[in-house]
Amino acid sequence: MEKIKVLFAASECVPFIKTGGLADVAGSLPKYFNSEKYDVRVMMPKYTCIRNEYREKMEYVTHFYTDFCSRNQYVGIFRLDLDGVRFYFLDSEFYFSGSWPYGSPCDDIEKFAFFSRMVLSALPLIDWKPDILHCHDWQTGLVPVYLNDSFQGNRFFHYMKTVITIHNLKFQGVWDIPTVMEKTGLSPYYFTPDKLEAYNAGNMLKGGLVYADRITTVSDTYAKEIQTPFYGEGLDGLMRARADKLVGIVNGIDTTFYNPGNDKDIAAPYGIGDALEKKKQNKLALQKELGLKQDPDAFVLGVVSRLTDQKGFDLVDCVMNQICSLPNIQFVILGTGEKRYENMFRYYASLYPDRVSAQIYYSEAMSHRIYASTDAFLMPSLFEPCGLSQLMALRYGSLPIVRETGGLKDTVEPYNEFTKEGTGFSFANYNAHEMLAIITYAKHIYEENRKDWDDMVIRAMKQDFSWEASARKYEALYDELMEEKLIEQTPADI
Repeated sequence: MEKIKVLFAASECVPFIKTGGLADVAGSLPKYFNSEKYDVRVMMPKYTCIRNEYREKMEYVTHFYTDFCSRNQYVGIFRLDLDGVRFYFLDSEFYFSGSWPYGSPCDDIEKFAFFSRMVLSALPLIDWKPDILHCHDWQTGLVPVYLNDSFQGNRFFHYMKTVITIHNLKFQGVWDIPTVMEKTGLSPYYFTPDKLEAYNAGNMLKGGLVYADRITTVSDTYAKEIQTPFYGEGLDGLMRARADKLVGIVNGIDTTFYNPGNDKDIAAPYGIGDALEKKKQNKLALQKELGLKQDPDAFVLGVVSRLTDQKGFDLVDCVMNQICSLPNIQFVILGTGEKRYENMFRYYASLYPDRVSAQIYYSEAMSHRIYASTDAFLMPSLFEPCGLSQLMALRYGSLPIVRETGGLKDTVEPYNEFTKEGTGFSFANYNAHEMLAIITYAKHIYEENRKDWDDMVIRAMKQDFSWEASARKYEALYDELMEEKLIEQTPADI
């Protein structure tokens, strides 16, 4: 049986370049498909800021020249096999040079219009024809549009299916229509309200959402939320119109990398059998490292996050003094972001030096120590398409305290003191005092009903949020598309 061929097109991908969760999906998920049935590969830009250890291993495949934005451009194709996955890199120093994947040397609209078009242009030259093009976020939103446009004249592209994944609907690739028309080379036909036009602007993500055969997003709840005005970022009407083609699939985490059993960055590695004792050892080690009062019974609350409004830090700011005033509580924060939140945490760390630690930077190793050492993990997000930190916290037995939105609602089961179920704590309304109340309640359970707490820690660590689980759901989606493709094809095409 011939394998189903899927190409991921993405603007970033671990381990080559990462600025957000999109890179984790593009780089990690392809490794977990059933290799006997699926051949999943990845195509991304060959940024000059990719580390040399990877650039030096890339093999030249071929190159071609193309006219784009009134210039004749060189496009190189390179490949690298890593962890059983083949990665393709499109080379153009004109577009992909610089110290950062976004912004300079040219504006992003032109850069990613070029990338989207070159993804399709490169396919006939790599001796591999995908059945499905899986695009990610607005940077590849034009792939389904271009496929519908000039590439349909080439038989190679007939019946090719497309999927687009929304990692965060807030980012859409929006510019004025004349600019988008000029940079993309698309005709006025595409700039109407039923296509790329939205609120008198050109919207690259909207193009992908209109033309893709399937739309996915990174949690089931977020798939429902974006059909409402509050979460829909102006596209809720389109999301409702395409609801029958929209599905939510929760992201996974690399359970080999995030594994408390062999984590070299924590003081005392542990598994489910010895977690309760070893987490105390890790807590004492972190307290000592950060200059907090060493107390194995203190209720330690952790945060690893970008410090932005989206992540709910306006709620934390509102009641931080009350949180710090709770008896026998400690608060550890790791992250950077808006200056007002950085300074807020620095202020409380100076006010309560033995109870609050503000680590205003980012360190992967420190994040692991916080997951392993804290009792609870706070994520009060205004919106959260999926969220990864709560999955890591569950893996390490730090019980999440979350607002019921997006992937947080889908992945954290709230504690029920009557049925003895749950893997964490949650609150519904975006309200600082409701958040404070659930923090206080979680602390009460920790102190007064330790058996329920300890049982919850073990349940949390047993949850399966590996990429394996996510891959099975994507496979079902691809299978549906292949069935549709077979129905559409004429006998001469099969």
